[in-house]
Amino acid sequence: MAKAKPTPAEIKDAIRAKAVELGFSACAFARAELPDRVRADLNAFLDAGHHGSMAWLSETAERRGDPKVLWPSAVSVIALAVNYASGGDPKALAAQADRGVISVYAHNRDYHDVAKGRAKMLGQWMAARLGGAIKVFVDTAPVMEKPLAHAAGLGWQGKHTNLVSRAHGSWLFLAEVFSTLDLPADEAEADHCGSCRRCLDICPTAALPAPYRIDARRCISYLTIEHAGPIPRDLRPLMGNHIYGCDDCLAICPWNRFAVPTREQAFYPRVELTAPRLADLAGLDDATFRGIFSGSPIKRIGRDRFVRNVLIALGNSADGALLPAVAARLDDPSPLVRGAGAWAFRRLAGAEDQRREKNRRLAIEDDPQVRAEWD
Repeated sequence: MAKAKPTPAEIKDAIRAKAVELGFSACAFARAELPDRVRADLNAFLDAGHHGSMAWLSETAERRGDPKVLWPSAVSVIALAVNYASGGDPKALAAQADRGVISVYAHNRDYHDVAKGRAKMLGQWMAARLGGAIKVFVDTAPVMEKPLAHAAGLGWQGKHTNLVSRAHGSWLFLAEVFSTLDLPADEAEADHCGSCRRCLDICPTAALPAPYRIDARRCISYLTIEHAGPIPRDLRPLMGNHIYGCDDCLAICPWNRFAVPTREQAFYPRVELTAPRLADLAGLDDATFRGIFSGSPIKRIGRDRFVRNVLIALGNSADGALLPAVAARLDDPSPLVRGAGAWAFRRLAGAEDQRREKNRRLAIEDDPQVRAEWD
């Protein structure tokens, strides 16, 4: 007697079981399509210029707004998530002005490598066992991950625009397997933010002008990671001691009370990145930077941009004892670093030291941007 063909429900159960076996925390299913409102929101975000210098967002808007444009053969999306909750309070370090705050997601290995590797294994298993073609995506592809995860029922997009899960709070890495298999979609998750606006109110730079809206140009994560040049002067004092990313709007979410610490060793925090000394980080040269952050997402922004962030945090420390760490960077080979160093020096030094250093700098500096920092 021929073996009965598995039902769509049985296929989904098998995929979920395999996803959990591979280390995913959640797996759900959506159609390879997005509502018109998602495209409208994306276009409004781009039209307002809220994407800043992230030109790839506008360049890929058509593919990003419609999975069928990205891959016409796609029928279903397997939405995947990995829990990376640390178990600690990311806001606790804000009071330690001599330490730098690094976003929880960057405390260890680059999640792109971990999540994409597992998603590929799931996709290969699906192709071998279930048939159909697959394509795998993680973050860097033009995919609207959060709306697809919302449609699949993994969570909902909170007022801070990030995904929130009733089971995992705000701490989820996302990945997707697009498939030509015709699988029924799961039920989309309802919005459970209610009247809460804690994420909007805690943002240090007012990057969330309204619920479900973000102006990336003011977001500390954008400024410290994506923004390549000098950070706007009016925003620098608001950044505190954030040196790579910002978790404030995530960490304040009440739904995090249901989150449990990750069991994924690749995301366990490295001790040296949980509360690093700003003075030590300011002295990194390129080779040391690359060595420390090998395998980390921080490596992508490069030494100069990272030290720029560190110097801004030093300038915000109000601790004159940290001035030598700043002064050592005033002759740095990088104009970006020298400019940030000048700003920090003027914040920490006494009037006479400022006058003396300004006169010295203006006598030798040939970079207009750095000279402007001393005006």
